[in-house]
Amino acid sequence: MSARVLCAATMAALLWGGADSLIAQAPAAASSGAAKKAPEPTPRTPWGHPDLQGTWDYRTITPLERPRDLGTREFYTEAEVKALEGRAGRRMDGPPEAIQPGLTHAQYWTDPGRFLTDSRRTSLIVEPADGRIPALTAEGKARLARQPNRGASGAAVTSWLDRGNQERCITYGLPSASLPTLYNNNIQIIQTPDTAVIVHEMIHEARVVPLDGRPRLTDKIRHWIGSSRGWWEGDTLVVETTNFSGQNNYRGSTTGLKLTERYTRAGQDRLEMRLTVEDPTTWEKPWTVLLPMRPTEGEMIEYACHEGNYSMTNLLEVARDEDKSNAGKAPAPAAKPASADQPSR
Repeated sequence: MSARVLCAATMAALLWGGADSLIAQAPAAASSGAAKKAPEPTPRTPWGHPDLQGTWDYRTITPLERPRDLGTREFYTEAEVKALEGRAGRRMDGPPEAIQPGLTHAQYWTDPGRFLTDSRRTSLIVEPADGRIPALTAEGKARLARQPNRGASGAAVTSWLDRGNQERCITYGLPSASLPTLYNNNIQIIQTPDTAVIVHEMIHEARVVPLDGRPRLTDKIRHWIGSSRGWWEGDTLVVETTNFSGQNNYRGSTTGLKLTERYTRAGQDRLEMRLTVEDPTTWEKPWTVLLPMRPTEGEMIEYACHEGNYSMTNLLEVARDEDKSNAGKAPAPAAKPASADQPSR
């Protein structure tokens, strides 16, 4: 056998063995590809930005803060998920299991959702690791103690000014309007190449966010819900809000409140918002919420809550009637001190 024939035979054997090897590996490769689904491409606008537009629902029964009895546990168990979601479903579909006095709205009029987030986390707060809002600073504690409790039983109703901004339908405030509550847990996002608009269903806030790099407002100009500026970091829309007026403080926060929202498409039917809240005069450190959203079941309808509504008129009218009723009543006599021959009861 010549060297050329020997070489050809050797090459044929190698190729045949290699083919066997490739054939043997093919099903494994296919199986691996089937197990790991390729990520869906991010939807994009005609001008190339990630398309975040639409109306998004962020209802969830996941609490903002981790319940203390869960300690450092980050996720619910299957049994806990079943129990929590079952109770939420019964709350939505039937009469209340227990009557809670003093509610502004009956439980069956509200719509806080019936499911935990997909991650099954025990809190929406992901930073710090304990899942809770950080401790107040000494200044923050003192400031919060001075605030009137307008929702308390017997709170003053001398004027509409005694009532809170939410009750008067002026503003729900930030970050309250971005976090799950009893109802109206929807936002709508609209985009142009140089602007984004975020519409909050709760008390119909519309925030216009410039994306054109314009400078921030000076400290002399402040707004009820702050002033926002936005930019893109890869496929994430970053919205930073400062210049709060302090007229609608959140948990005692001040004009130093700063919010950073990061909106990212997490799939064709998912949007994630990562919100960082900071105010060094109120909390000892910043804290961050991770809030997943999904498309709404329909269009967002105007929440027609407006200042001077019937509830405010009725509230003040009843308070004045009580004033008139109490005006003719003599104050109750002071109790006499007990004597030796007349023991107290």
